[in-house]
Order: sequence, then C-alpha cells, then structure tokens
Amino acid sequence: MKIAIVTLFYLAGSSVHAFSLGPSFLSAAEKAALRETAEKVATPGKGITACDEGPATIGGRFEAVGIDNSEETRRQYRQMLFTAPGCENYLSAAILDPETLYQKSDEGQLFPELLTERGIVPGIKPHLKIYTLPGTNGDTVMQGLDSLAVRCKEYYEGGARFAKWRSPLVIDIEKGCPTDLAIKANMHDLARYALICQSEGLMPIVEPDVSLSGTHTLEQAVDINIKIQAELFKAMIDHGVYMPGTTLKPNIINPGKNCPVSYTVEEIAEANIYVLEQSFPVAMPGANFLSGGQTLAQGAARLSAMNKVKGNGPWNLSFSWSQALQLPLLELCKGKGELQLDEMSKLYVEELKIASAASLGQHSWSEGDGDHAAKVEEPAVAMA
Repeated sequence: MKIAIVTLFYLAGSSVHAFSLGPSFLSAAEKAALRETAEKVATPGKGITACDEGPATIGGRFEAVGIDNSEETRRQYRQMLFTAPGCENYLSAAILDPETLYQKSDEGQLFPELLTERGIVPGIKPHLKIYTLPGTNGDTVMQGLDSLAVRCKEYYEGGARFAKWRSPLVIDIEKGCPTDLAIKANMHDLARYALICQSEGLMPIVEPDVSLSGTHTLEQAVDINIKIQAELFKAMIDHGVYMPGTTLKPNIINPGKNCPVSYTVEEIAEANIYVLEQSFPVAMPGANFLSGGQTLAQGAARLSAMNKVKGNGPWNLSFSWSQALQLPLLELCKGKGELQLDEMSKLYVEELKIASAASLGQHSWSEGDGDHAAKVEEPAVAMA
C-alpha cells in the first residue's frame, strides 16, 4: 500500500505537460477564450441583434420606406441599434457587416469598443456571395472560404470576437431539394469555416439556414433538418472543431409557408426540440434562432413555446433576429424622409424585452401567434 501511494505521488508530481482537452492546434488559453465567448453569447435572457446586412440589402429596406441609403445613414441607424437605452440588458452580442466594424459613434468611438464596454460581444459576417451549384435544381453554396483566414485575422484585430457564416438551403420536395450534394457541401463548408475562425481567435457561429418557403409539412421539415444538422455536427467533429467554443444559429423548424396542413405553436415547438435532441452536441452552450421571415409575434411565440417544453435540454435557446426586430422600426420612418431615431430606439427596446422573455419561456403570446394556418390553393377559374 505504501509503495502504491508513493508511486501515485511520484507520477502526479512528474507531469511535464498541462492537461488540455480538445484539438491540439489550439492552446489551453485559446480554447478558454473561445469557450468564454460562446458562453457570453449564451447568457440566459439575452440574445443577438443581427445587423450584418450589406449596404445593398439594408439599402433596399431604407428605400422601401423613403430613406436615403448613404453610409452616414447606415452608421446612424446601426448606432441606434447599439446605444438604445437599456438594450444591453437584453443583448449578449451583435453581428456586424464589415463596413460597420470600422465605423465610429458620434463621439468617435469604434463600434466594437462601444459594444464591448456595454457588455455586448461584437461579431462579424465574413461570408461573401451565394453560388448556384450546377445540376442540383437550384441548390446553392456560400463563397468566401479561400480568403477567410486573412480576413478573420483582420476582423479580430478590428475588435470582433466571433463570426457568423450562413449556408442557405431550400426545401422543395418536387425538385428533390436540398440534394445530398448540397447538404454535404454546405455543412462541410461550415465546418471548415469554423476551423479557420477558431485558428484566428474568432468564435464561430454556424448557420444552416433552411428557408420557410415551400409546401412541405412540419414532419418533412423535421426529417430534412435532422439530416442537415447531423451532417453539420459530424463534419465539425471530423474537422477537429473545438465544439464548446462554437454556437448554432438554426432556423426555427416550420412547415413551408404554403403548407396545406395546420399546426399549433406547441406542435412546432415540440418539433424543434425533437430535432435538437437528435444530434445537437451538449458541448455547445446554445442556439440562437434566426427569424427567417417570421414576424416578431410569430418568432417570440415559437421561441417561448420551445423554452417551455425543452425539459432537461442543456442548451440556452435564444434569438438572433434581424427582420423581426428591424422591419417594424423602419415602418416608423415611412413618409417621414429620415430616420426617426428616438421613436425607433424606444420601440426597439420594447421588442428586445419581448424577445428576452421568449428566450426564458416567459413570453405570453396571443391566441394564434406562432400557429401555422393551412394554406388552401384557390381553384383555377375556367376561362369562357
């Protein structure tokens, strides 16, 4: 017994390396920093404001309500999203377009510094343009991997601490979309992106974005999303991605917008939790759902219902919303010719309160919010 004890102490005292789990290309300190960022993003009761639209995309929204699309207008608008009084109580992170990363507040402070001081982690959108895969009936992949490492290094130096890459997919049962090729290509691209981000110090948010368009049922959406997410997580593990230092940004699993079958918000919530339970690694601290064309009322009802039924699920389930928050703000500017910043700021914080409550399962929605009403095709009128 004495010999065994002495041997144990000898072995413990003779260790020449620090015990560190996870991929060897990252130091223990680098893994700790990535994990800390992912955990900050997953702060309960807080979510992400997604304001990473490029000049053309946000310009289209401005022009729709009669606002000039200039760099200065975009700067003022984003500044409001970052400085609205009290927004930091409901936001853990903000996704920026590269233009916004280098812009400054009225006081001359770079936006990443301003956000960090308010306890909001600044992040970046590094992907480029969509490319249609030939021979797939319209499936796409996202471009930008070739130059990603260089840009990630620049973004980290500019103050970003995470990145978000979107891989859009569309369900079209008749066309056989998404094809196996598209699923594999997109999910492996997300894994490679995540690996590159981590090597440059950025915590990667992976976004497999399945569109709401289509006629597919909720059951079909569940099957396809399980296939997509299983491919994603397997690819990330195969690539050696440090999973605790990552975040998922999924679409809310829904039937297609034109699905002829009705579903309650509770059924939609159960479907989402079921999908997560099939393959979402417990090593990842959270998922921040995109709005994807849903209104604030729809998204908040579905997110709150999910949090009510998730049971012992270990993940923080929250929001990463753009249109659901921003479109009502821009409606305040219609016919005014300029940004209504004070009014927008007040409404924005009220919206964030709703989103925060939903992320805690505490939002009480109105009857019908979050349900999917069956879409019935109008019969064609015969011409005389």
